[in-house]
Amino acid sequence: MTSVAIGPAGQLDPRLLEHRRELTGYCYRMLGSSFDAEDAVQETLVRAWRGIADFEGRSALRSWLYRIATNVCLDQLSGRQRRALPMDLSGSPWQPVESSLTARRPGTAWVEPVLDRQVLPDDGDPAERAVARESVRLAFIAALQHLPPRQRAVLILREVLRWKADEAAELLGTTVASVNSALQRARATIEASHLTLAAGEPEVDDEQESLLSRYLDAFQRYDMEALTSLIHEDATQSMPPYALWLRGRDDVFAWWVGPGASCRGSRLVPTTANGQPAFGQYKPTGDGSYLPWALQVLEVEDGQVTDMVFFLETERTFPLFGLPPRLDA
Repeated sequence: MTSVAIGPAGQLDPRLLEHRRELTGYCYRMLGSSFDAEDAVQETLVRAWRGIADFEGRSALRSWLYRIATNVCLDQLSGRQRRALPMDLSGSPWQPVESSLTARRPGTAWVEPVLDRQVLPDDGDPAERAVARESVRLAFIAALQHLPPRQRAVLILREVLRWKADEAAELLGTTVASVNSALQRARATIEASHLTLAAGEPEVDDEQESLLSRYLDAFQRYDMEALTSLIHEDATQSMPPYALWLRGRDDVFAWWVGPGASCRGSRLVPTTANGQPAFGQYKPTGDGSYLPWALQVLEVEDGQVTDMVFFLETERTFPLFGLPPRLDA
């Protein structure tokens, strides 16, 4: 995407562009979509470029950009149905039967994955990086979408970005008391989802690397016995844009060898998404090549896979993640 933050001489304005990644992370947490976040940041830079001559340093440039980005996100969220993951839309899992795949919703209904380098810092304090990574995990992004937009902004500003209450109040044009009240309500909602921003599993250590290698090998062989030790007995699986979701290893395997049996013989390409391990999955075509089928994003806890989200709209996600359009034999 070509930036529009261009000065009179046609040069990119570094004062604006150096904030692009953190603004993208903020907008992604607000909107739940990497594509919407890119649009929001682009609009933020447009507005900032148009107004920077009158800015005159009345406040910190970073705060000013966040104020613009917040307004852009609030405008986008106005009147919009919240994005979700399939398990957020139903109180009980779908049964693993073919009819489950008739319940398809538009892409705008779902939380979308994001490329790590779009939103996560390359360096900085390790504790802050850990919080940043936890705050873009799919489960946390989905939980954020339950919050009213202004509560969402308060929680992100205070808990993720570590802004002070008076700074958040100034940005949102409200009082410190209102910010504190909104934060308390937002925390209660997030805690009800049993989520925290404490550092979770290491980004990738030797043990997790081994687990992922064994998962890749076992999935490509479609070896349910080998996968049994890798997938938690209470693991969940979902497949946006379908409302299908499964709970429990037995139901997951029943799906894989039943309606999902065409995944046998797939090839996986490792990547990362939302600070989590991920794989681009390619299904065999019958002519020796493999075509995109899903972006698998895995949640790993205590040495086992506990959640798998298979994003099937590969025409959107694979280019974003730099995954090839096909694999040859």
